[in-house]
Amino acid sequence: MSLPPDAGRCVDDVLRARRSVRAYLPRTLERNTVLEILAVAASAPSNSNTQPWRVHVLAGAPLKAFGEDLAMAFRCGDFAAPSHFPDPLPQALCAHRADFAVRYYGALGIDRDDTAARAAQTERNFSFFGAPVGLIFSIDARLGHHSWLDLGLYMQGVMIAAKSRGIDTCPQVSFAPFHARIARHLRMESNELTVCGMAMGFGDPAAPANGMAMPRQGVEAFVSDAGFDVSDLQADKTAASQLAVQAQAE
Repeated sequence: MSLPPDAGRCVDDVLRARRSVRAYLPRTLERNTVLEILAVAASAPSNSNTQPWRVHVLAGAPLKAFGEDLAMAFRCGDFAAPSHFPDPLPQALCAHRADFAVRYYGALGIDRDDTAARAAQTERNFSFFGAPVGLIFSIDARLGHHSWLDLGLYMQGVMIAAKSRGIDTCPQVSFAPFHARIARHLRMESNELTVCGMAMGFGDPAAPANGMAMPRQGVEAFVSDAGFDVSDLQADKTAASQLAVQAQAE
């Protein structure tokens, strides 16, 4: 399939523009637009074309009822212990997570020791941060890590397809510990497992939560390579690092 000459730069711009948006405008999102995004993302690769993703889409009154149900469960402690990170988390990753918390709660003016305010902000996850559309992604629980990777590739496609249309998203692992309640609410099949959620809508540019810069490592921090001309490689790495810095500033 041929592409226009500037396609690469357009894709780069969309990738850099995508942000995890945690506050939305009260603006509706059409069903056909959501389905179009989900359909385009389904061109994602998967092992032996198994296409293991499943998506539950919520809007309007069902979204509101769903969010209220989970918020009540959160307040009552009616959920499984979160298991999306090992304990202990590797030190290098721990530093990234701690930096995120400082930036996130700092942007919201929430003190690190203010557990009530932090809990109230966490609870906003369950209303999809006020987005008009909420997505719950699930997978067959019998599948292994590589199929979960396939689902991740699909989700990235959803976020990029949405952003290319001017629509914002936020992937949300906070839903995973509530699988038992979510499965009942959405009438999931017995082998279905909640992986995460995703808010989708039009971000509020004035919201403090959407104004924080989230740094990314330069390519030299996570890439090892062999076989390239050393001078060319260094130039490529320098250019990639400059792009990472540019993305942080935008």
